[in-house]
Amino acid sequence: MTDSVPAETGPDLAGPTDPADWLTLPDVAERLDLSISKVHQMIRDRELLAVRRDGVRRIPADLVANEIVLKHLPGVLNLLGDAGYDDEEALRWLYREDPTLPGTPAAALGGDLAREVKRRAQATAF
Repeated sequence: MTDSVPAETGPDLAGPTDPADWLTLPDVAERLDLSISKVHQMIRDRELLAVRRDGVRRIPADLVANEIVLKHLPGVLNLLGDAGYDDEEALRWLYREDPTLPGTPAAALGGDLAREVKRRAQATAF
């Protein structure tokens, strides 16, 4: 987890590689029907990605699809962590436009290209 300052564009604005929508930790706990302490544990275990925006830890809304965390997200976060990425760097990696994918790696995680995103995350470690 990171305690970094907001994106370079300012504390109230999304950065160029930030997701469009955010959830607070209580929102995620409610959406997943978990306790807030379990959400904190998931962040520590790199099953979820949380960064500070406006002084509040937030999770990109599209990483929590319906009532579950995207299936391949924990694996990708662990691979990026093994490559030395902190949470802010992992967020930028996930939300940077990639012309070889339909949009961003984060968007591809929710579809048929999830395993390709995982392979690319693994390649960053080498």
